[in-house]
Formats: sequence, C-alpha cells, structure tokens
Amino acid sequence: MGGVERVLLDLLENLPRELFDITFFLTIDQGELRKSIPKDIELITLQKGREDMSSNKFLRTLQLIKRNIILTFYRKNPKILYHKILKKDFELEIAPTYSEFDNILSSPLNSRKIAWFHTDVSYDPNEKRVLNRINALKKFDWVIFGSRQTRDIIKDLYQIEYPKSSVIYNSIKIDEVKVKALEFPVHYDTTPVFSSMGRLHSRKNYHTLMKVHKKLLDEGLLHSIAVIGGGAEMENLQRQAKELNIENTFLLLDSQINPYPYIKNSDYFVLPSESESYPLTIGEVMGLNIPIISTNVGGIPEMIEHNFDGYLVDPDENSIYEGMKLFLTNTEITEKFKNNMVQSVDKFDNEKIYNQVTSVFQKQYQLKE
Repeated sequence: MGGVERVLLDLLENLPRELFDITFFLTIDQGELRKSIPKDIELITLQKGREDMSSNKFLRTLQLIKRNIILTFYRKNPKILYHKILKKDFELEIAPTYSEFDNILSSPLNSRKIAWFHTDVSYDPNEKRVLNRINALKKFDWVIFGSRQTRDIIKDLYQIEYPKSSVIYNSIKIDEVKVKALEFPVHYDTTPVFSSMGRLHSRKNYHTLMKVHKKLLDEGLLHSIAVIGGGAEMENLQRQAKELNIENTFLLLDSQINPYPYIKNSDYFVLPSESESYPLTIGEVMGLNIPIISTNVGGIPEMIEHNFDGYLVDPDENSIYEGMKLFLTNTEITEKFKNNMVQSVDKFDNEKIYNQVTSVFQKQYQLKE
C-alpha cells in the first residue's frame, strides 16, 4: 500500500502501449494492490503470496520456508532465473525501488538498466547501507530521482553526482482521488479532525504526533487525529495511546484500500514525518482541498509553498505543536490555504510526467540499438 507501489501501478497503467511492450515481474505475488495491476500487461510471478497459502499454521510455515529457499536460489542464480522463469529478452530493465537494484544489476541480459530512487538518504543512520545504495546507482545506465532534494542531498553529503540522471516527480491522480473520496460516508465523534496517512514506521514520527495531540487536549483544544496506515509500529502506538488515555481521539485506522473518504471528511491534514521524498499524499490532499501541516523534509517544499498553500514545520514536537495549535485557533489562515490550493493543484501535471518517463525510456532504447 506504499507510495512507490502506487507510483509503479500508475506508470504501468499509463505508459503508451504503442511504444512499449511491458512485462511486470513480481518475485512475490502478495499485497492489497496486486488486483490493481493492469490486465493488458504480461505478468510473471515467481512465488505465491501469503494470501494464497494454507490457513494451517504448520503447513503455512513449511510453505514460507520453501518460498524463501526458492527466492534465495534464484537470487543467487540469475542466469537460471532468466532461462527458466522469464524466458525473454528485454531492451530495458527497470528497478522501481532500491530493493531491486541488485536483481536488475545481476541480469545476464545486454539491456539498458534504469533505476528509480525515492529515498532521502540524510535520515538513514546506517552509512554502509546508504553507500551500498548510492554506489549501486552509479552502475545503472540512467537514474530517475523522485525529487530534486533526493538527488541533491547525495551530492551534499557524499560528493557523489549522477550525470546520467533526471528528476521526474511522481504522478498524482487528483481527479480519481476526488471520485474515491465520495464512495462512502465517514463520521468522526470528536471534531475538528486532523487526518494523516502513512506507513507506521518510526521515521513517520507518529509517536511524536501522539504526544502533541495529548498536549493540545490538556490545554483544552479539543480535536481528534485519524491515522490511516499499517506497519510495524502499530502495537507500539496502540500501547502509547493507551498509556496516554487518548484511544478515543487518536484513531489508528490501519491500512485502507480507499483511504480518501477518511481524509475528505477531516478538517485538516498533518504529515509529521522525519523523512520523505515526494509523497503522493500531499498532492492528493491538496486536490481534496484540506489544509495541510507538513514537516519541511525531503521534496515536500517542492510541493508546498509555505504559508501560501500549506504550512511547513520542523519534524520536532514543539514545531508540530505550534503548527497544529495555529490551525485549531486561526480559521482565517486555514481558509486562505484552501482558497490558494484551488490554483496550486495545477502544478501536478500528470501528462508532463508520463511524457518525461516515456522520453527517458525511448532514449535508452535508442542507445541500446
């Protein structure tokens, strides 16, 4: 349900079929979005997902062990993978995320290899891991960065540049979001409501948002927060909410196939992340005309103009607190943001993005020839 997966599905749907014959290879056929894969592209899967495994715990464990053995074997033997499973030649091979860098770079084919990179490396404390990723990028024929900041921060911190690269923003399907936002009603018991959406990971900073929420409630500023997203931090956040006695106002709604009615029926949106690249959610929320408070990280200032169509804060407790308190006490500023957002959504031009991606692919194909 992540942003990268949604970007990939959008590209699969919109790249011109008259120019590209697309094969989508899934190592594991798993996840909520797998039914959204366009039917007119060739899909090759290597292993079943958990959804298709036995409900018997013992048999399921055996199936998972077998799956891991098979995945490891093919990862170590890419020639066999291409010979037995893929059985095709490709002019272009694309790694949509860093987890696929090694797989694409180990391909035995004489293809042009393209990488997508969406990650703000400044936040990752594991320098060895960062260096592995950014050095792997140099081995690709072309790199697409999801924001200017994503590329620039590598140069600033590691003095590494990528002359064979371009910045292409992720497409944001605002018209589709507006339709989905009306699919069902959502009612909140405690208003006004801040919605938020993101994977429950420590760097998404929801533990800090929870402290801010409690502080505002204690000052008499009644409101609730609805967080849409699942992940490894769910149990920690549930425990924290219980300790702070805010379970009824800090709502952990888990992953939702259609999250947009929850956002549409909120009053404000808050993104407390410590790191981001170019989050689709910002553009989607702007399309729904919901005033946004966001941390000033990654490519977000390329999407929001501070104090014009949104409000940017530092990713610390006090800054987020001040921003949320401003929204709760100053209706004039939130109305200003709503009015300005009507114009701002024009900055998200999907046709331009599809054309940029198409151009990169065509140029790499021509170099292959």
